[in-house]
Amino acid sequence: MHMHMLSSIACCYSAYNCYKIQIKSIILKSQTYTLFIMLLCASAGVAAEPPRIAPLSETTEKQLAYLVSDLRIPFWQIMARGIETGSVRHGYKTTIRSADNDPGKELEHTMQAIRDGVAGLIVSPTNSSACVTILKLAERANIPVVIADIGADRGEYVTYISSDNFTGAYGLGQLLVKRMREMGWENGTVGIVSIPQKRENGQARTAGFMKALDEAGIRGAGMMQQVDFSYQETYVYSKTLIATQPQMRALWLQGSNRYQGALDAMADANRKGEILLITFDAEPEFIDMIPKKLIVGAGMQQPFLMGEEAVRHMDRHLSGQPVSKVVHLPVLVVSDSNINTLLPVIRRNVLGLIAP
Repeated sequence: MHMHMLSSIACCYSAYNCYKIQIKSIILKSQTYTLFIMLLCASAGVAAEPPRIAPLSETTEKQLAYLVSDLRIPFWQIMARGIETGSVRHGYKTTIRSADNDPGKELEHTMQAIRDGVAGLIVSPTNSSACVTILKLAERANIPVVIADIGADRGEYVTYISSDNFTGAYGLGQLLVKRMREMGWENGTVGIVSIPQKRENGQARTAGFMKALDEAGIRGAGMMQQVDFSYQETYVYSKTLIATQPQMRALWLQGSNRYQGALDAMADANRKGEILLITFDAEPEFIDMIPKKLIVGAGMQQPFLMGEEAVRHMDRHLSGQPVSKVVHLPVLVVSDSNINTLLPVIRRNVLGLIAP
């Protein structure tokens, strides 16, 4: 009997390891969630039960977990600071776990949070498809989830807090159109280095921006989607668009932290001053660069505020108070004409430079 049990557990453990390898290269679907639960439960010697959740009596304070796609990216660092600030304000201890843009690692963090018995999960997933699996696991463990940006293809959650990506990108496109007309470049095209279009926010950004270009009769010069969000990737993509699209007069980055890669590609192609750069999101140096017109402007999300709002909505839900299902925070369309007026909001809500 004991040998039979050991053999069964070994088989399940082996199967789990094989499955764990597979999830690092595929987008997790609901079927894989079911198989994963079965394997985990079998190896633990129980029948179709979620991982053990620590009783509330084992914890001395309310606990949350923040599962973030990649803390190497400044935007998520600022979001995390907002969540930490909100947690202190509402009396929570929050553990922050970065997936480093790896869906497999993200799933491991989800299971760990469930085992820790957290009161709630705040999630900024690696992509909208992977978020479906997180939501299924949390629902099975009866743990509420607030999604902070990116979004989910489907599933149950308390609140989805995001930027109004469509409207922000539309305003950013209008700003670029205005500048291109001022330069006499309205016959030029616009290249895009985008975030993954599997993400709901990426789709909304592209749709809003292209609406502004279409209304002005300005054509796109092609789009290349980021994978690893590195300087080298941004440089290569920008250089490729510049080389293959001689009519290109502007480049839009749907993220901001690798903007230097785009500027360097323009300089190395001897196109400095001939191609405008505009970005979504913001970096601290943009406070100086925008007034100097080194970049046209930026569609600035408010990640610090988003983090605070995520905790506030979770706290309201856990307290039995009503919350909105979807919350869209405005994106600030910042240019040289309004940056001084918006600077206090930018420093706090966008860059997280001033604590509340």
